[in-house]
Amino acid sequence: MRQSRRLSALLGAFLLVASATAACGDSDSSSGGGKGLEKKTLTVASLPLVDGAALHIAQKQGLFAKEGLKVNISPVQQSTQALPALASGKVDVIAGANYVSFLQAQDKGTLKLSIVAEGATLTSNMMNVLVKPDSKIKTAKDLEGKKVAVNILNNIQSLTLNAILKANNVNASKVQYVAIPFPQMAAALDKGQVDAVHIVEPFLSDTQKKLGARVVVDGGSQPVTDTPISGYVSTQAFTSKNPKTAAAFQRAIQKAQAIAADRKKVEEVLPGYAKIDPQVAKVITLPGYPTSLSGTRLQRVVDLMNSGGLLQQKLDVKSVLFQPTS
Repeated sequence: MRQSRRLSALLGAFLLVASATAACGDSDSSSGGGKGLEKKTLTVASLPLVDGAALHIAQKQGLFAKEGLKVNISPVQQSTQALPALASGKVDVIAGANYVSFLQAQDKGTLKLSIVAEGATLTSNMMNVLVKPDSKIKTAKDLEGKKVAVNILNNIQSLTLNAILKANNVNASKVQYVAIPFPQMAAALDKGQVDAVHIVEPFLSDTQKKLGARVVVDGGSQPVTDTPISGYVSTQAFTSKNPKTAAAFQRAIQKAQAIAADRKKVEEVLPGYAKIDPQVAKVITLPGYPTSLSGTRLQRVVDLMNSGGLLQQKLDVKSVLFQPTS
């Protein structure tokens, strides 16, 4: 009799758990699962950087599919290359988009920006200034009068590096910035086309391994540590026309950002989309992966841009953030 009661209790508990699980499933499908989405297939332009790891994690783990989305990833070398396609609607979202270029486009009126999710924040030694092992450049001060490669001129790299240089009593105006895409920086340094490269992971570690390049400046040091550097951006036309779709994409990315806190998950996807050696993927320095959209955090970028004279008008950060209504 006692055993019978025990079995009945266990059966009751099992049914309760099953019922709760089913209820949760129904709840998930009502908030996602593709129901009510205005658009189910998205084209996302993405850079081969650690910034966009969450995009590939979400794809690999089926997080987009759970939201009812099919995401087609289109590789680009610079986020600005995809800006015309974004403006025309050929691309729905750009992953790893540097905030500076897109905030400038917003400022000039050439793009009505909508930031859907944050991508990466600066951490120590994830974006450094490297020189050849035999270079005479030993300190930050030695960069004065030298050519330094950056991915895009007058952007987040020069803004953050200038802030670091000024904090170390270096005349940042004497640094000669040269635009070279990240994948080509190692070759440019090796051939002597530039004196130094301001390079981000995973290219940073790869360049150190192949050339024996050494660090002159930690590009993630104070006063710019934890500064937002890139995100997942779209247009206000897209997010206003497709609010449920944008919300579904945001949910999937933010879940993947949380997963990216486990670096092994990042290491699993990096070799595939960034085309780097799996052994390099294990040693690179990762950025921070914010799991929310913070106006306070993004204000730091706007402040840097204002101090660098890159914005002509006063920008209300909240006006460019996509916030789901439900």
